[in-house]
Amino acid sequence: MKTLIFSFGLILSLMVFNKETAVDYALFSGKIENLEAEELTLIKLNKTFKKKISVASNGVFSDTIRAGSGLYLLTAGKNSVSIYLNNGNDITLTANSKDFNHSLKISGEGSGTTNYLLLKSKTDSQKLEESLFYALDEVEFKNNIKKSTLLLSKALDTLEGVDPAFKALEKRKLNYNYLLELSKYATGKHVYWSKQAYYKPTAEFLSDLDTLDVNNEADFVSINTYKQLVIAHYNDEIKALSKKESIPYMLAKLKVHATIANETIKNELLFTGAEYGLMKATDVEAYYKTFINASTDAANNAKITATYNKLISVNKGKPSPTFTNYEKYSGGTLSLAELKGQYVYIDVWATWCVPCLKEIPDLKRVEKAYHGKNIVFLSISIDESKDYDKWKNMVKTKELGGIQVLADKGGKSKFLDDYFISSIPRFILLDPEGNIVDKKAPRPSDPELLELFNTLEI
Repeated sequence: MKTLIFSFGLILSLMVFNKETAVDYALFSGKIENLEAEELTLIKLNKTFKKKISVASNGVFSDTIRAGSGLYLLTAGKNSVSIYLNNGNDITLTANSKDFNHSLKISGEGSGTTNYLLLKSKTDSQKLEESLFYALDEVEFKNNIKKSTLLLSKALDTLEGVDPAFKALEKRKLNYNYLLELSKYATGKHVYWSKQAYYKPTAEFLSDLDTLDVNNEADFVSINTYKQLVIAHYNDEIKALSKKESIPYMLAKLKVHATIANETIKNELLFTGAEYGLMKATDVEAYYKTFINASTDAANNAKITATYNKLISVNKGKPSPTFTNYEKYSGGTLSLAELKGQYVYIDVWATWCVPCLKEIPDLKRVEKAYHGKNIVFLSISIDESKDYDKWKNMVKTKELGGIQVLADKGGKSKFLDDYFISSIPRFILLDPEGNIVDKKAPRPSDPELLELFNTLEI
């Protein structure tokens, strides 16, 4: 009985001892010969930690790092290296600054992870050039990737001191990288580099991709290669749906992503590109409703709703956004409200915009045809202040007609933002009350412009 009590007490003591000796730091020391710098810089790759480490005149350094596990970048003068640190590690680094990469050695408790990273970096540097790599036939390509993947996987298993959590994550990353390379090869890389325009991947080549679980939330959040694989997986479905239903790609994207089972993955993929898709949508309301009905992320929904409300505020029949006191080429300033009482055909342009300049002859032709009628032609230049003289000279030398004004803040002017103008030239037609007739009116070179004018009996 006494022996039993003693054993229990010993176990309890060991448990308390282990609790007390658990450390929240890593020891990092070493020597870098021929180092001209007086300090090293250690930065955690997630940017939550940065520290300067003093170096003695003989290159010796030592410090205690309290920043938790993760990847760090150590900079020593002109050289740098990735280091993995975890609480309880005691890492020693030695190198010669004159031949840093070849002389670099990492040892000590927990050094296996960093040594693996060095091996991985070396393996990556020995890969074939992209033009040769993706030009390989299917069998050679697959064998090439498998060889490097197996080499690194074996290293994770055999190197001493590899952090268990890092090892588990890295194993998954290696597998996802392998699958992603297969996907890239099959979806365009091989066609491009091999010049085989009619190449179609075999079912056997893509068979490994069939095992991919596209609903792994943890890996979607933490592993970029997995996220790329998920995006690629759904991309084929999006293209097929777009073709089948004769709908824009971005709308098909929403419809496909709406079917994703995992909420986190679904919401992120729905939101990615959604604002752009909404602005480019031919049917804004249908696009918006599809998004809102599928998304369960309140913050994302609020952003898309704000964009939607702003977009419909410039729909046909709505009062046009305005501007005040834009400088006129002829002198003085102009506010848009001053032009009420007549139709206004607005040309948003710039002196550096080649497509804009190509429209000038047709714009002058239309202006001449409608001279004296109930319409005014307004050209708004978005040239920056540095191009002020260039704007003035171009208006003069090209004998530009209508009303020529300069936007107050160039391409960042509020008038452009209100109309979601992201490219020029852009043409807008307003009615005599200042309401929008067409926020994307036909160009002067488009015969539909005169048809629109005739319909309005201008």
